[in-house]
Amino acid sequence: MDWPSDYLDGVRVAGAQLNLTVGDLEGNESRIAEAMAWAEAEQADVLLLPELAVTGYPPEDLLLRDDFVDANVEVVRRLAAGSGHTTVVVGFAAPALGPPRGAPDAMSRNVANAAAIIGNGQWLGTYNKVLLPNYGVFDEDRYFVAGDRPDALWDMADSKVGVSICEDIWLPDGPPAKQAAAGAQLLLNINASPFHRGKAVEREAMLTERAKSADSPLVYLNTVGGQDELVFDGASVTIDRDGTLLHRSPQFAEDLFVVDVGEGSGRARGTAELLAGEAEIYPALVTGLRDYVRKNGFNGVVIGLSGGIDSALTAVIAVDALGADAVWGVGMPTRYSSEHSVTDARDLAARLGIRFDLVPIDPVFASHLESLDPLFAGTEFGVAEENLQARIRGALLMAVSNKFGPMVVATGNKSEMAVGYSTIYGDMVGGFAVLKDVFKTEVYRLAEWRNRETEMIPRSTIAKPPSAELRPDQKDSDSLPPYPELDAILERYVEDDLSPLAIIEAGFDEATVRRVVRMVDRNEYKRRQAAPGVKITTKAFGRDRRLPITNGYGR
Repeated sequence: MDWPSDYLDGVRVAGAQLNLTVGDLEGNESRIAEAMAWAEAEQADVLLLPELAVTGYPPEDLLLRDDFVDANVEVVRRLAAGSGHTTVVVGFAAPALGPPRGAPDAMSRNVANAAAIIGNGQWLGTYNKVLLPNYGVFDEDRYFVAGDRPDALWDMADSKVGVSICEDIWLPDGPPAKQAAAGAQLLLNINASPFHRGKAVEREAMLTERAKSADSPLVYLNTVGGQDELVFDGASVTIDRDGTLLHRSPQFAEDLFVVDVGEGSGRARGTAELLAGEAEIYPALVTGLRDYVRKNGFNGVVIGLSGGIDSALTAVIAVDALGADAVWGVGMPTRYSSEHSVTDARDLAARLGIRFDLVPIDPVFASHLESLDPLFAGTEFGVAEENLQARIRGALLMAVSNKFGPMVVATGNKSEMAVGYSTIYGDMVGGFAVLKDVFKTEVYRLAEWRNRETEMIPRSTIAKPPSAELRPDQKDSDSLPPYPELDAILERYVEDDLSPLAIIEAGFDEATVRRVVRMVDRNEYKRRQAAPGVKITTKAFGRDRRLPITNGYGR
């Protein structure tokens, strides 16, 4: 191949796709310093670390604290003083000059989402992120001042290099395009790009176009791991100027990689496969639960095992995330619990190798009914009595948590959360709800996927009709449309923001659509009190979909 005279000489770029923790400045500094020492040993010219690596992402209102911002700057100073030959690009929160964005009282100081360029014992410069996303899970306009040097170039390894941060590269005419026009021979982009299903494919297609349009190699470095509701999938890539993929890091795993780019050196280096479907969603759920439990210092989890599909999948995810020794299952049958449900719960626990205790709650339920008899006398058995059972179970699980330390994991799914088919202060109890953004139909697909090699979830659990078992012969279908129909409506109403009329015009039964929409709208107050859970879609409850509880529209 004939290379242009101004083409990039060979540059060795290292990337550290790390799982960092928001607010753990000392721990993050240690991990970054280790990566810097590794890159020096690999004789890398450049090392990339994630967006806001020093603070962890997203630091949210920690950025409003002067002491936090000052402490993160001191971390960068120490890292710079210890830097060597390798030029390091590391994300941090930079005090910025100029007036604050937005309302005058939005914040007491100016901060930029920035990348520090350090090397040879010095802080060589700072790039401030230009494009600040303010949609979906992003709220960066609340905290940051936008950078005003989109075409800035840096000298690294005798080459002109453009540095940018996450959103900067998503627009075709963003800073990387301007850097290329100014003569950049290499583009570097550091990220904390949150996961949703299918995003990695979309993102990589975009990055390929950016490299080709800039006629420049592009190294994209992403973070990995869980932070509250968010999961970051990694999948860092290096793409040559012609769109050739030179490297791809794995999803949902830390990775240290080195790739040589430039004249005569661009070649594939350890390309991991992209995941899809349940193979992508499942590890996202495992990662989200694992990091929430471990980063918050819990010694394990406790789960109410009903013998149903939701609690079974939750338990399997927990074992994959934390190990069997850290998972405790508790069965709490009443007079309405079927024998096969108790058997299925016990069978699941045995297959997983977890502790399982059976705590019958019928005596407690009977005591509650007796206490309420003066008030309930003359009324029919109904939702109040059904929900008592769920609330007794929630209280017992919290007692185990308080006594022994494991976090309660709620087992409800997105379909139930959407229509309010869940009991506030009952089965909604928990510190985390791993299936919160997973529709019921996807729960079944994930169970089948996890069982593809070894049957961890008993076949009888998957095959039986779903039931809350809070009254005789109860089935979910008594109260809800069939889950395939329900989920199809919910996907259009909740995730796609379609109007009821548009959903009806798409061929769905009008009465069913309007019934489902009413259930979704009137249960916003329940969802506001629900535990956080892993975001896997573009419209997760809580993090993405934020509607007023008091809302007269459409009623």
